[in-house]
Amino acid sequence: MELLKERIRLEGRVKAGNILKVDSFLNHQMDIALFHEIGKEFRRLFAGETITKILTLEASGIGLAVVAAQHFGNCPVIFAKKTQSKNLDGDLYLARVTSYTRGTVTDIQVSKKYLGPADNLLIIDDFLATGAALLGLVEIARQSGARLVGCGIVIEKGFQQGGALLRDKGIRVESLAVIQAFDGDRVIFA
Repeated sequence: MELLKERIRLEGRVKAGNILKVDSFLNHQMDIALFHEIGKEFRRLFAGETITKILTLEASGIGLAVVAAQHFGNCPVIFAKKTQSKNLDGDLYLARVTSYTRGTVTDIQVSKKYLGPADNLLIIDDFLATGAALLGLVEIARQSGARLVGCGIVIEKGFQQGGALLRDKGIRVESLAVIQAFDGDRVIFA
């Protein structure tokens, strides 16, 4: 997706540890016009699929998933919570996730009343690096019995193992911008 790649080239900042900072338009301040184009592209990539629910992880994936849902017939969006909450009652699907950027381990959770075997599920997230977050969401999908249609990723770090790991498991992964490498401050796309 050229529009996204151009924004990454112009506004993305490469930080130590192979971190790409895109908080001016993607995961802190959100450019809704760009999100609309991202949602349209995910709809194009998953054309022909009936999506009944979109699953994401709080917090950065929520805005992307909500806008994308408008392109999938306004299907509901579920986000896996990272913290224990009094709002979450009853039975939960649980998975353990290690954050690449934070270096922390978190139990993510989704209420069983919102996801089940009747659902055709699309997972959407902002980044794919090691694949830990997505594997946690895939595990929740597996526990629920939902049919996992695939994963829509805004930015994939192709030089890290996450994409290959998921694809080797037979999971469909569609990434809008795949980074091959960082060359100093420059982003090189695959």
